[in-house]
Amino acid sequence: MTAKALLLAVARTDATFEPVLVDGRRALRGRCLHCNRPLVLLDDGTPVSAITLEHIVPKTAGGTDDLGNLGLACPRCNHGKGVRHDRRLRTSARSAEVIERLLERRRARWREAP
Repeated sequence: MTAKALLLAVARTDATFEPVLVDGRRALRGRCLHCNRPLVLLDDGTPVSAITLEHIVPKTAGGTDDLGNLGLACPRCNHGKGVRHDRRLRTSARSAEVIERLLERRRARWREAP
């Protein structure tokens, strides 16, 4: 799956993302998994705002590309999680708490793709 297709697949399974028009083009507008900052993605998967793919459970800790483990995040939040938590997952209870909270948030925002 291409990067754009993966971004679209995640957005379509996130209830915060809704159809909008951006400069006359169809798009999806939703929220960062971490901070709720607005994120916009054209219907071809091209990001309008800065968007990163968040592996909630990092690949280095056994996380997968399963849609339930993926979320969309602003670069600041995704990078911050990586620096503060992903590298310490196996040794830090706080890191495990952050990941569990994000998994809960992803489940709460889940919807079946249209």
